[in-house]
Amino acid sequence: MPPAIPPAERLLNLVIALVNTPGRMTKEQVRSSVAGYGDAPSDDAFERMFERDKDTLRELGVPVLTVTHAGHGDDIGYRIDTAHWSLPPIELTAAELGVLGLAAQVWQDQSLRADSTRALTKLRAVGAAPEAHDLVAGLAPRVRAGGDAFGPLVDAVQNRQAVQFTYHAATTGEVRERHVEPWKLLARRGGWVLLARDRDRGASRSFRLRRIRGAVRPLGEPGGFPAPTAAELAEASRAWMGDGPERTALLAVTPERAGALRARATRVPPDAALPAGAEQVLRGRDLVAVPYRIDWELAEEVVGYGDAVLVLDPPQVRDAVLGLLRVAATLDRRRPPAGDRRADVEEARGA
Repeated sequence: MPPAIPPAERLLNLVIALVNTPGRMTKEQVRSSVAGYGDAPSDDAFERMFERDKDTLRELGVPVLTVTHAGHGDDIGYRIDTAHWSLPPIELTAAELGVLGLAAQVWQDQSLRADSTRALTKLRAVGAAPEAHDLVAGLAPRVRAGGDAFGPLVDAVQNRQAVQFTYHAATTGEVRERHVEPWKLLARRGGWVLLARDRDRGASRSFRLRRIRGAVRPLGEPGGFPAPTAAELAEASRAWMGDGPERTALLAVTPERAGALRARATRVPPDAALPAGAEQVLRGRDLVAVPYRIDWELAEEVVGYGDAVLVLDPPQVRDAVLGLLRVAATLDRRRPPAGDRRADVEEARGA
C-alpha cells in the first residue's frame, strides 16, 4: 500500500480544491477527489478527519464557507471565499522592481538562477515598467557562484547536519579532509563563505566554497549538533572579517563612474589631509569620501573599477590596491589549480 499522505499535505490539497471549485464541493466529492481523504478507513473516520481539517483551516484564517443547494437544504457543499482571502493585486513601482532586479542578480549560482529569474519575470509583468532595472544599473552585486557545494551546504545548515569535504587552504596550500558542523553561509568578498565549527580543531573556522574539492558528504543524522548561539556566530564573523573601527577613505573618482561607491559616500571632512600631488590627480575627477572597515576589502572593490577610481588616502588601502594589481599583472605567468585563478590574488592579501 502507498504511504498515507501527511496531514499538512492533505490540508493544502483541500485548500487548492476548495479555491478552484466552480461552485462548491460536497463531502462525497472531497472524499473521492482530494488526495488524502481516501485514506480514511470508514465513513466515521472520514467525517472526523474532514471536520477537524475545516476547523484547522478556519483557525488559520482561511474562510471555508458552507453552501447549501438552492432546492435541497440538506445538500451541503463547501468552498473558500476567495474575495475575502486573496491578496490584492500587486502594484510595484519602477524603483521597487529595480531593487528586486538588483537582488535577483546576487543568485548567479545555477541552482537558484532559474527560480529567481522566473519569479522576477512574473513580477515585471505586473510592475510599472519593464525598464525598471535600469534605475540601479551599475550597482549590481558581484557574488560568484557557490558551485556544487552550495546546495548540500544550504541543506546541512538548515538541518543542523555535520558534513565532511576536501578543502584546499589558501594560506598553506594544504589539501585535507575537513569534518565540520555548518553554522551559516555568507555572501561577501565576492563569493560564498561557510562559517562552521571544525570538529578536528575544536574551534570555529571559515571555508570558501570555491576551495572545496569534490562532493560535500553528510555525517550522521540531521539535528546532530546544537544550533550556534548568537555569541558564537558573532565571534566567528568577527574572526573571519577582521572587523575594526569605521574609517574614511578619500578617493578620486571619474565622473559618472563607480556608482556603488558614490551611493554610500559621506561628506568630505573639511580638515581632510590630502597627499602631495592630489590636486593634479583630482583634475577631471571627483573627490569622494567612502566609509569602510577592512583595508583589503575596500582595495578589492576599488580594483574592480580599474582606472576609474584612485586611492588618495589612507596609504595602506592604496598599497593594498597596488599589491592586487601587481599580482593580477603576473597571472598569465603563474599556474594556480584549475578553476582557481583568483587564488593568487587572495594569497597576496593573506586570505
